[in-house]
Amino acid sequence: MKQPELGKKIADLRKEKNLTQEELVELCNVSVRTIQRIESGEVTPRSSTLKIILLALDQDIHDFSQKENHASVKHWFKNILLIDFEKTYSLHSTRNQLAIAWIAGLLYFITAFLETVVDYARIEDGTWAISKSAYIVVKSVVLISFTAFLRGFIILGYLFKNYLLKISSYFMIFVVLLVVGYDIGSVLYNEVAEDFMMAKGAQAVAVGGIQIIFGVALIRLKNGIGNLSKFAGIFEIIAGISFVTVILSFLGLILLIPAEILEIIILFKSYELIKKDDPAIV
Repeated sequence: MKQPELGKKIADLRKEKNLTQEELVELCNVSVRTIQRIESGEVTPRSSTLKIILLALDQDIHDFSQKENHASVKHWFKNILLIDFEKTYSLHSTRNQLAIAWIAGLLYFITAFLETVVDYARIEDGTWAISKSAYIVVKSVVLISFTAFLRGFIILGYLFKNYLLKISSYFMIFVVLLVVGYDIGSVLYNEVAEDFMMAKGAQAVAVGGIQIIFGVALIRLKNGIGNLSKFAGIFEIIAGISFVTVILSFLGLILLIPAEILEIIILFKSYELIKKDDPAIV
């Protein structure tokens, strides 16, 4: 744990014990000035000094380290999912995240074509257009790029107070995670592969349902972004309805092409709107 978080944590532990700095000094035999500087975040204590202070506070250094690691993982997880976004992201980092999102959108747009071709061959002919290892790689790239792409819309949901967009984006990521996870599992396990055809129908219904909600959210973004989001939303809704019917899924795939192009443009436009010295949309 780095300063000033470490100093704040030690101060909190001391206060939980109802100890003054002077009383803690008596317990650990460290100068009061050192305690003051550590708690204020001015200096980082050596491991030996930290161990002495933690022992005086009835804290095991190994447990403390585990809690620290857990906190780091929790922070990483929140960062990935953009939880507490408004508390952790500056305007500059927001602009960078939107840049990553629209670039990821381009990557997803390209790899999704390959994914569609491979899945179509597998469903229609039972053949593999690429090796199984390459199939797993393609599916993994699709999942990662799609997640980074949708994170851009989570950001827009925060910026424009469009909570439906934020929530539906989270659900879209979750559903695609399940879909891709199942597809990869069908390569690794024969039991899963046997139900692949039936699963594709269920996947189409699940994806289509959340796409309809996502489309509505995009339309509500019109006041901030303009007609681009309105048209993207309409394409998403019609594509979602097509997927829900299952038999019109191919039409849904065609309609997703203009929808995704418009969505990439929306993210790029939002990226351009956010200037360091002129935060136009916040």
